[in-house]
Amino acid sequence: MANELIYEGKAKELFTTEKEGVLRAKYKDDATALNGGRKEVFAGKGKRNNTITSLIFRYLKAHGIPSHFIEQISETEQLIRKVEIIPLEVVVRNVLAGSLAKRLGRPEGEKMDTPIVEFYFKNDALDDPFINDDHVVFLGACDRKEIETLKALALNVNEKLQELFSEIGITLVDFKLEFGRDETGAIILADEISPDTCRLWDKETKEKLDKDVFRRNIGNLITVYDEVLNRLMEVVK
Repeated sequence: MANELIYEGKAKELFTTEKEGVLRAKYKDDATALNGGRKEVFAGKGKRNNTITSLIFRYLKAHGIPSHFIEQISETEQLIRKVEIIPLEVVVRNVLAGSLAKRLGRPEGEKMDTPIVEFYFKNDALDDPFINDDHVVFLGACDRKEIETLKALALNVNEKLQELFSEIGITLVDFKLEFGRDETGAIILADEISPDTCRLWDKETKEKLDKDVFRRNIGNLITVYDEVLNRLMEVVK
């Protein structure tokens, strides 16, 4: 049945379409923090994240990185391939910030010689805990070979995104990725890439251009999302 709601998350709703294996993703205006413990609605947030994600996925596709993204079909909607989501958040860190800075007792802003890839188990009831490779295998989320595939894909995405954001004067501090298995079992990029899922700092001013302005009450979310969108639109067509 077309137009059936099959999933609702913090930021998106997924609906069936008339085409087998194709879903319609609708971006919401909700903003959440503290694993959903804090929630507000920002008019227009959904259309901004939808467009930013669409631009980034098109950019990545042009650079040889496949994803579930098919096309943007409205201000707040896109068509995506149906995939089996792997229950992991794959986080890539280029600069020390956020939870890692707290965990290691180091100041935010410290640069790393090489990126760090981390896994978090997608489970709201457990607050998405940080886990290692052995935990991933124990939980049955991925086998060892798939873990290496996830790490390689994440680092490839990181390389391409650093180039993209650097071109528009933004430092890609860290970001979260999700992956899924397509109908052949191949692992491809899924979910979204937006200021909701990335930590972005202006190269010159160090101003935060991401959801941290909401988490920390230090700025206007729509204003900074517009800044990211406008800069991306200058270089991604």
